[in-house]
Amino acid sequence: MITTGVAVVTGGGSGLGREIARALLGAGWQVAVAGRREDALREAVSGSGLPAPAAQAALPVVTDVTDAGSVAALFEAVRGRWGRIDLLVNNAGIFGAGGAVDEVSLEDWRRAVDTNLTGAFLCAREAVRTMKAQDPRGGRIINNGSISAHVPRPGSVAYTATKHAMTGLTKSISLDGRAFGIACGQIDIGNAATEMTRRMGQGVLQADGSVAPEPTFGAEHVAAAVLYMAGLPLDANVQFLTITATTMPFIGRG
Repeated sequence: MITTGVAVVTGGGSGLGREIARALLGAGWQVAVAGRREDALREAVSGSGLPAPAAQAALPVVTDVTDAGSVAALFEAVRGRWGRIDLLVNNAGIFGAGGAVDEVSLEDWRRAVDTNLTGAFLCAREAVRTMKAQDPRGGRIINNGSISAHVPRPGSVAYTATKHAMTGLTKSISLDGRAFGIACGQIDIGNAATEMTRRMGQGVLQADGSVAPEPTFGAEHVAAAVLYMAGLPLDANVQFLTITATTMPFIGRG
């Protein structure tokens, strides 16, 4: 089992990314926490109640995952601090503007694609380059696919398309990384309790046109799942893991 190492978590200033980064720090990992807002990143690692040694193992890096130069600077900072990268958690993402295919503007479509898909690609590209070159060679990438990698919500064409594409990215990295000791898996999350899902308690649009509240579950369980995936030796891989609120409308007709 791998117990510690150097990790990069994107979208780490809030929500699931913050929860995952804190869990990795608490487990003894050295963690670069990447996101767009410096204040949120610093709060995520200093205001978390972590013991001082864990907080000191964090490196907040302001990063725009849609910008290749910004992503390159993130990974350069990590290599400069710790000399290697053992884990990338591709978590940064946005739901973006809702709407059916005829209602979404090209600008909103591109914003979702650039953040959710191209951002993951850019981070994976930098991570794989490093993992191939470092000694000992190899590492692990965990992509946040979402339940929308399986089924859409009404009016979510851009988000759903990017999350379906994430599954293809995961499979391709997993295949291409085999010869280099690089494992890649995907965690598909349904209704974890974060700022993004708070509205579900008041009701969200269902496929039959009704509006109904949906259950959520603790985000700490997502972090625990990531820790399990990250802790495996590199000759073992969780290719896909789905974690949801037990009674969310995913299996069956809802």
